[in-house]
Amino acid sequence: MQAPAVATNEAEAGVRASKLRWAILAMLFAATVLNYVDRQTLSILASSVQQDLGIDDVGYARIVQYFLIAYAISYLFAGWVTDKLGARVSLALFLGWWSLANMATGWVRNAGQLGFARLMLGVGEPGVYTAGPKAVAEHFPPAERGFALGVYTAGAMVGATIAPPLIAWLALSYGWRAAFVITGAAGFVWLVVWLFVYRSPDGAQPARTTEPIAWGSILRDRRVWGLGAARLIADPVWYFYLFWFPKYLTDDRGMTLIQVASLAWIVYLAADLGSIGGGWFSGRLIRGGIAPPRSRLIAMGCAALVAPLGMLIALKLGTAPTLALGALVAFAHLVFQVNIGVLVVDLFPMRNVATVFGLIAAGSAFGGFASTYVVGQLASTGAYSGIFLLMGMLHPAAWLIAWLSTRGKQ
Repeated sequence: MQAPAVATNEAEAGVRASKLRWAILAMLFAATVLNYVDRQTLSILASSVQQDLGIDDVGYARIVQYFLIAYAISYLFAGWVTDKLGARVSLALFLGWWSLANMATGWVRNAGQLGFARLMLGVGEPGVYTAGPKAVAEHFPPAERGFALGVYTAGAMVGATIAPPLIAWLALSYGWRAAFVITGAAGFVWLVVWLFVYRSPDGAQPARTTEPIAWGSILRDRRVWGLGAARLIADPVWYFYLFWFPKYLTDDRGMTLIQVASLAWIVYLAADLGSIGGGWFSGRLIRGGIAPPRSRLIAMGCAALVAPLGMLIALKLGTAPTLALGALVAFAHLVFQVNIGVLVVDLFPMRNVATVFGLIAAGSAFGGFASTYVVGQLASTGAYSGIFLLMGMLHPAAWLIAWLSTRGKQ
């Protein structure tokens, strides 16, 4: 006679678990929005900050490099911290750290203090991208993980979209120092809600491990090196379209700043659609009976076939085709990026997943760091056609390496 009551309790528990995971996903999305807003605050206010602190362009470039170096190196350790402390505690620490660093930027008085504050920001920001996959792995089944990872990754593009008008309004209304303090303080509001919302699936303490991380076996695993190399090769495409494509439109195609600003949202929107759609697509393949790792590789392969179409921009087509092709590349790249991320979650055990994700994501950071110099050298000579041709080759090469490194180990 107890069976109906037991069934009812199980159903209620299932509903609560479902609500919990979507609440956690909403918090992860908000965290990536904050991540990109805080990251872009300095670039948006660079002229005002330089003028007030007496920093020339060379000094500013050096400060940006401090952030990039710290960001890349931090990935090597952020995953380990996440696995040791669990997603709940580690993300709270990382977000609190970078929020405080962003607030501190509003209090700096010279170039040295500014460089240190941005270096500290770089130390904290990778944590959202190692804690996020671990939280997704804990709360979402394989068929939903791609979509979940895509949704919270899309938060970065939303942050990149809303940051310019938001930061400009804050700076014009309250001054550039207040803009840093206010955006940083928003992170502590998020922090309170996160600590209240996040629970492990069974209601116990968040998943963590007291066992030592098996660094030897991780570093000997060809999948780690292969997927890291794939991100190192593919992600420079995104860095190029994010940081250099608008400059190409003004310098090489003669568009005004207002024209570029009014149309740049198209690329960000396409990236959002690729992030969410790419995760949904591989999840659909899983529900159709295809194994999770294979479904991710299929989605990545489709993206690798589409991304080379960006080479057509080298033909100097009209404005509309150029923007459409740029948006298509952004869409394809986010399909690729989201699925390589969830592939890591599929392939590696829960206790090590954040550590491995951090090592692989470091490939992206180092690839972006190196490619920025190469692209800058080519762009300085006006060789944009060559850049588009080069970028078009990278996704197929990255997919081939990812496929070879995971073949037979899925």
